[in-house]
Amino acid sequence: MILLGMLTLLSCKMRIIFEDKLGLNNLLSKFDSLTNLVSICMKKQEDWKAIVLEGHHNYLPNLSIDCVVLGFHDNQLKVLLLKPKQKKEWALPGGFVLLNETIEEAGSRTLYERTGLKDTFLEQFHTFSDPDRTKHHSSVEEFKNIGIDIQPDNWTTKRFLTVGLYALVEFSKVVPRPNVLSDYCEWWDIHKIGDLILDHNKILNKALEVLRLQLKYKPIGYNLLPQKFTLSELQKLYETLLDRKLDRGNFNRKILSYNFLTNLDEKKSGVAHKAPFLYSFNLEMYKKALAEGLSGGI
Repeated sequence: MILLGMLTLLSCKMRIIFEDKLGLNNLLSKFDSLTNLVSICMKKQEDWKAIVLEGHHNYLPNLSIDCVVLGFHDNQLKVLLLKPKQKKEWALPGGFVLLNETIEEAGSRTLYERTGLKDTFLEQFHTFSDPDRTKHHSSVEEFKNIGIDIQPDNWTTKRFLTVGLYALVEFSKVVPRPNVLSDYCEWWDIHKIGDLILDHNKILNKALEVLRLQLKYKPIGYNLLPQKFTLSELQKLYETLLDRKLDRGNFNRKILSYNFLTNLDEKKSGVAHKAPFLYSFNLEMYKKALAEGLSGGI
């Protein structure tokens, strides 16, 4: 019995770690026994079983959401992906929409479940309605992989339209959390992503396309950079998103002209050559620029 419990623990260890940002050691201190810890995994599976079998009473039919969660780290644009059980392809985080919530509320709920973050920038960018988008996807097999047997006419087997939302988050604040349907939840370099499930490559590429268009008239960076940053780091973020080089002098002149940056009169430490000044966003002016747009672009 102890061996069985240990095997069960190992199978869900990664999921438990990410479900609570305190980590496994602190989680263990909360529980009296291994049995209680294992029961968490079982409870999450039971929650999913209830959603799958009875969800048509609580969720909007034929509608889902998929979230493109973007972060910036080591001068690389990252996207958060899930590794579904028994599949070689990775996937975007997503879910269903409750009867009493908006698309944005469903997106925020999903984002919190996968990252631990609340009050994060989230925006709809497209609705994907190809009648064949889920043609080669079997939810029957997917749920069977976690021990849930469903009928071919279950509500999750029907055609689904999905609403794409993108989220911009600060990389260091995210605690990636897989769900019971997946083994891992990890950051991926945007340039190293292979084939994703369903039409998720199309969803990701559309999010990047929309984001690049918006860069021409909206500021960006507040949700992606740390509180203090250099102009060079901000320029690198723009270059990464636009996938092209920018002239440093022109970039600095334009970005400073919009008055949503504050020079902190403080220099970056630990650099080999002349230390650059650190900046932060003036949130009031940043929000004003978001609302009114950038007249000259970047």
